[in-house]
Amino acid sequence: MGVRYIGSKARVADAILDLAGGPGGGRFVDAFAGTGSVAGEAASRGWPVTINDVLPSAVAMSIGATVGVGNVSFEMIGGYRAAIRALNSIPGYSGFLHAEYSPASVARVQVERRYFTEHNAARLDAMRGQIQIWADAGFLSWVEKELLLADLLQAANAVANISGTYGCFLKNWSVNALKDVEVRERSLPRRTTDLEAIVGDVSRVPTTTEDTVYLDPPYTKRQYSAYYHVLETIHAGDAPQVGGVTGLRPWKDKASDFSYKSRALGALTRLVLGMTARRILLSYSNEGHVPQTELFDALADAGTVTLHEMKTIGRYRPNAQASAAGSTVNEYVIEIIPSGVGVLSLPLGGRAEAVA
Repeated sequence: MGVRYIGSKARVADAILDLAGGPGGGRFVDAFAGTGSVAGEAASRGWPVTINDVLPSAVAMSIGATVGVGNVSFEMIGGYRAAIRALNSIPGYSGFLHAEYSPASVARVQVERRYFTEHNAARLDAMRGQIQIWADAGFLSWVEKELLLADLLQAANAVANISGTYGCFLKNWSVNALKDVEVRERSLPRRTTDLEAIVGDVSRVPTTTEDTVYLDPPYTKRQYSAYYHVLETIHAGDAPQVGGVTGLRPWKDKASDFSYKSRALGALTRLVLGMTARRILLSYSNEGHVPQTELFDALADAGTVTLHEMKTIGRYRPNAQASAAGSTVNEYVIEIIPSGVGVLSLPLGGRAEAVA
């Protein structure tokens, strides 16, 4: 079970890569990686991949979506399967997650935070602690650590008592929340992905004139650093000062200009105009802050601009407000060929062969 994510492109990733074509020099740079659905599809087609996101938890999930068997041997701890079995056998203990994000929180802050049952929160504390013990001892490569953290995030999400995001928890326990948390071994593809991972500001992601850059910026007012704060805490394994009913960790240092209606058009235009690339593919939708025509016109100075309709997909519905807003979202991609660069686009539905 993956993590449900606002704006996920899982259902259109294949169409986006059909548009990108196969690798022919340069890297596929997924600069707003999210959970890695598009980067994972690029890796499956033979692209060398660079992923970036401002949230470390998102980068970990994207690593999980892109790595292959050749990237992770887990040699120091007896293999990937042995690592998963060890995590699932660890007894729980009362750590930060148990104290702040289970009903145990009522003893400290007089708020019963029902993100996880006490049992599951304690198990998550113990498993996160074990991953850190292995990492500190030098038993894990950086990719192996991030893969295990991605697995732990998926396990946590499977038993989280939420409607979709961590902006709030449910008043009553859901059926899934009452199940025992379990980390699952994912089926890794038999490949070694040429992978680079960055946590940082999208405007500082290094790119070259040979790269195909994919941009999937936030386009609504929802700030990912706040909506997924519990996943950030699990990934960090820290104990920040949290407050309020939801136990929100400090997040405003990661607030995105793309999520503010008054700033979104300027931020997108500056990003594209300032980016070095062979080709830029910019995802957007009809529910975004910036109307399609305004965005298309603003990017005209960047080079040759083409609009590609993706498809209509069901709306992500984390709450009643989202459900009331409508049932579908129209996804599209704006393709930008920077001035002086000539690239032949593949028609949607066409698939290029990977170049060895």
